[in-house]
Amino acid sequence: MAADGNITKDIIYDAVAPDDFESMLELDRYNARSTAFDKIISATHDHFWDPLDKKYIDFDEPFDMENEMLLPEDMIVSLSTDYVSNHLSDWKTRVRFANQSALRSFSSILHGEQGALNLSASLCHVLKDQGAQEYAANQTREEARHVTAFAKYIKARWGRPVECGPTLKALLVEIIGSPAVYKKIIGMQMLVEGLAMGAFATFFNNIRDPMGKKLLQLVMTDEAFHHKFGKIWADRTIPHLTEAEHEIIETWAAHCFQTLLFNLVSPSQQRDLYEEFGLDPDRVIAEMAEMVTDETRRENMKEQSNIFRVLVKTLLNAGIITDRTRAFYAMYVDLDELKNEGEKMVGDVIAEEGIKYLQVVNFKDRAAKAVTIAAE
Repeated sequence: MAADGNITKDIIYDAVAPDDFESMLELDRYNARSTAFDKIISATHDHFWDPLDKKYIDFDEPFDMENEMLLPEDMIVSLSTDYVSNHLSDWKTRVRFANQSALRSFSSILHGEQGALNLSASLCHVLKDQGAQEYAANQTREEARHVTAFAKYIKARWGRPVECGPTLKALLVEIIGSPAVYKKIIGMQMLVEGLAMGAFATFFNNIRDPMGKKLLQLVMTDEAFHHKFGKIWADRTIPHLTEAEHEIIETWAAHCFQTLLFNLVSPSQQRDLYEEFGLDPDRVIAEMAEMVTDETRRENMKEQSNIFRVLVKTLLNAGIITDRTRAFYAMYVDLDELKNEGEKMVGDVIAEEGIKYLQVVNFKDRAAKAVTIAAE
């Protein structure tokens, strides 16, 4: 374990301090480029898209925000309570509430993408291996287009985003500011990216806005590869950890998981929304607490598209979960069932279909190649 807190088991993840540029000028470094990420880097051409080019996505496409809900009503959990449902009996008010709730979700996604952009850029400053560095630079560019795309979508549908929730903000600041590469990779590349894939798949399958649906699929064509970067790290790191190192990594993963879980399911994160519609936030929270028990949450997690199920599967497949934290995750998901499902992740199929579409747009003059987003 290095003095700066990095837990490095493979030379391709060797890292230096963010301000140590001199190490990047070492002559031997230039001839020691890893090939581990070459397939992910070269595949970039297959899933290139530009949010500013209407041949990929047109942000001028209309949607009747006044009369139609972006997401089905059953996805807006607070609308299932008697108090909120009775209070919002007028249809247009109900639609506005549902769409303002969706704005919170898309704003969180936008803030998460900004976090991913800064995180990827920070990896460029610390990773010594040229291949790993090029991958991180590549991801930075892709995250930048996600920020542009979600910002344009939110502007088109709502005007402007809402503030980042304090819990998510604190986690993003912690991950991006950490000098430890393992914290960055587990926190962002495995968990936040895994959360994104699960959320995007859920929204893609349910959103009624064709423009929003296209946006989600385009972003997923990139995110599937970002998620694989974390998998390569896990494959080359987890089997070689000492027990003490594994405990450090496992504890950090559980911390990130719990933060994301309670940030997104806690109704206390939407107090301002309830107040905006003349609702008593404490009463809404109390009714939701009665309705959404841990047992209910566990049942919901059995669905393939459940976003938190994706996170647990990511950690399980990576070998990060041991008997030490197994009981914690078992409260929310059947771990044996997950293990038997294999490596395929929710969202992979949607991403693969998106890549085929982009190959047609980008390479009309040549036959589409076989699509694969599996890590080597």
